[in-house]
Amino acid sequence: MSEANAPRAVFPFSALIGQAPLQQALLLAAVDPGIGGVLVSGPRGTAKSTAARALAELLPEGEFVTLPLGASEDRLIGTLDIESVLRDSSVRFSPGLLAKAHRGVLYVDEVNLLPDGLVDVLLDAAASGVNTVERDGVSHTHDARFVLIGTMNPEEGELRPQLTDRFGLMVTLENCYEPQTRQAIVKARLAFDLDATGFRAQHEAQQHAHVQRLRDAREALASLSFRDDVHARVSELCIAAGVDGLRADLVMLKAARALAALENADAVTVEHVERVADSVLMHRRRFDDEAQASDDDGSRGSSSSSAGKDHSAASGSSSSNESDYGYLPPEPTGIARVKGVIPLPAKKH
Repeated sequence: MSEANAPRAVFPFSALIGQAPLQQALLLAAVDPGIGGVLVSGPRGTAKSTAARALAELLPEGEFVTLPLGASEDRLIGTLDIESVLRDSSVRFSPGLLAKAHRGVLYVDEVNLLPDGLVDVLLDAAASGVNTVERDGVSHTHDARFVLIGTMNPEEGELRPQLTDRFGLMVTLENCYEPQTRQAIVKARLAFDLDATGFRAQHEAQQHAHVQRLRDAREALASLSFRDDVHARVSELCIAAGVDGLRADLVMLKAARALAALENADAVTVEHVERVADSVLMHRRRFDDEAQASDDDGSRGSSSSSAGKDHSAASGSSSSNESDYGYLPPEPTGIARVKGVIPLPAKKH
C-alpha cells in the first residue's frame, strides 16, 4: 500500500484533553449501545469527530462508519433482491451501512440536518439493536448493535423535535478559552502531527486498558441490578426536569448501570445516577415558570453566552475535514440551553 493510500493515524482516546464529560458519555454508549447513542453539540473547529474516531479504535471488532447526509434509505438499511425470491426461493440481502457498523461506530455529522425518514430508521435501529428490511411482503432482519454518535452545530439550526428524546445522551462542547488547557491541547496536537507513531506508542498501555475495561464492563452488565433508592432518585430527577414520557428514566438507569460496570462496582448506586443525569437530561429538560422568569430578567448569564458567540465568530470557520482531524475537542465550559435548563434537585442525605 502506498503512503498516500495508507490509513490515517487516529489520535488516541486516552490522549484527549479536557474532555471528561464527552469521554464518559462515549464509553457508556460503548458499554451499552441500547442507551441510544450520543449527541454532541458544538461549534465548528471543535473536532467533534476526533473523539468519535478515537472511540471506534477501542472497538476492534467493529468499524468506523460515516453516514452521509445525502444517503438514501436503501444505502442505510440495505436492499432485498426480490427477483431471487421468485427465481430460487431465497432472499438475497445486500447489506447497508447499519450492517457495516455492527459492533462499531456509526457517525453522523450534522445529524440535525439529516432527513426525517433516515432519522427515524437510524434511531430505531440504535435503540433496538436490530435492523429489519421489508419489501413486497419479504423481510430480512439482522443485528445492528453500534455506537451511534451524532454531531451538530447549534449555529446551523435548532435541535429538531424528533432528536430531543431519542438520542440517549447529549454533551455540549464550547470553544476553550482557558490558557493552560488550550496550550496542552495544542502541544499534544503538534506532538501527534510530528510523530504519530511515537505519540501513539506513549499511550499504548492506556489504550489497552480502555479496551479491557469495555470488555469487562459489557460482561458485567447483566449482573448489576437497581435498588429502590436508585429508582427513586431517577424518578425525582426526571420529574424535576419535566421530561416527556419515561424514556429518560430508562436511559438514566441504563447509563448508571453502564458507569457502574465500567468502574467494576458491585452495585448501581445513587452516585452513579448523579454522574450521568446531566447528559441524560440536557436535551430533555423543559422550561418551567421559574426558569423562564429568570431568562426574562436576564439573570442567567446571557452576556457570557453572547461573548462566547463573539469569540467563535472572530475565530472564523474551518472546513469539516479540518474540524474532524485538525484539532482536538476543547474543554466544555458550560451547558448549552436546549429547551431550557432546570437545575437538578439536591441529593437527599
